[in-house]
Amino acid sequence: MPRKPIDLPYKIEHLSILDEHGDVDKELEPKLSADDLKKMYWFMLLARRTDERMLNLQRQGRIGTFPQTSGHEAICMGSIFAIKSTDWNVPAYRELAGMLYRGWPIETILLYWGGYEEGNRIPDKVNDLPYCVPVASQLLHAAGIGMAMNIKGDKNVVVTYFGDGSSSEGDFHEALNFASVFSAPVIFVCENNQYAISVPISRQMKAETIAQRSIAYGIPGIRVDGNDVLAMYVASAEAVERARAGHGPSLIEGLTYRVTPHTTADDPKKYRSEDEVKEWVNRDCLLRFSKYLVKKGVYSEADLKKVDEEVDAKIKEAVKRFEELAKSEELLDPMAMFDYTYADIPPFLQEQRDELSGLLKKESGSGSEGKKQAETARRHG
Repeated sequence: MPRKPIDLPYKIEHLSILDEHGDVDKELEPKLSADDLKKMYWFMLLARRTDERMLNLQRQGRIGTFPQTSGHEAICMGSIFAIKSTDWNVPAYRELAGMLYRGWPIETILLYWGGYEEGNRIPDKVNDLPYCVPVASQLLHAAGIGMAMNIKGDKNVVVTYFGDGSSSEGDFHEALNFASVFSAPVIFVCENNQYAISVPISRQMKAETIAQRSIAYGIPGIRVDGNDVLAMYVASAEAVERARAGHGPSLIEGLTYRVTPHTTADDPKKYRSEDEVKEWVNRDCLLRFSKYLVKKGVYSEADLKKVDEEVDAKIKEAVKRFEELAKSEELLDPMAMFDYTYADIPPFLQEQRDELSGLLKKESGSGSEGKKQAETARRHG
């Protein structure tokens, strides 16, 4: 018998609506109200300025090492804006804009990167999971939530995030396979910033796109200009509509660039050139979005300056609250680390709790040194 080509149902498209000059494709431009556009810009700017302030705090020793999110705001904001508050958000660790939009206080984010477990506390009535640093592991959680929704007859959806490096992990493939087989309503959003720490995308895979990996799992996939918040919104809204209608998961690859170090402990000059970085800085998502808003008449240049000042004031207040919380009796109590993992504390943890309690009582008379040891135990125990 002759060889026959297999006609696969999915083709990979690239979507871009807003260019780096702030010019838009009118035929593809989504119908978002001026208030919606302002809201998107507000949280993108809030995330950017918070990220910049966090870098200052880290360099001053006021929080720990953290991964910067600058440049990733369009991917996160465009996709998170397409879901409802009743839907689920399963982040990785560069989704600051989306988490702020969903209701996470800035001070809670600062507590997390400051080493306090309270930074994992999900705000009331927010259907989110906390940050997930182990790469790709959160994708399995998202697939599981989506599968549970189907079992319960729930019509909500899940959006989850990961980097290009995560797409090389087994967890990524397992999550897509399970979500596909069980038609779980999950939107998998890849923040392809082209570097898995120091490893460029060209050394990670031979495929032209991450989006085409969707074909292997029989689900729709699309590559989107990740610095274009409008394109990210359109692609995400389409995927959300499919998922909510019972047609299963989708894979969205947002192509962007990590202009910052991988984390504040990284030196990117060792593995990439300054010219490469400068090329991508000019394509910045926040810059092009602000140009679009001015051209559209949503904001004036004076309005943008005012918004910047409002955002700055909000961040200053949040930093103040964070540092007050960090000094509070509740957060300085090392015994609290045993309280929130299990409903019923297992014997081995109870034994450790009793041991620490005894040590603290013994150290209680040793003044400031004892307090310092207690704080160390609380934050790093």
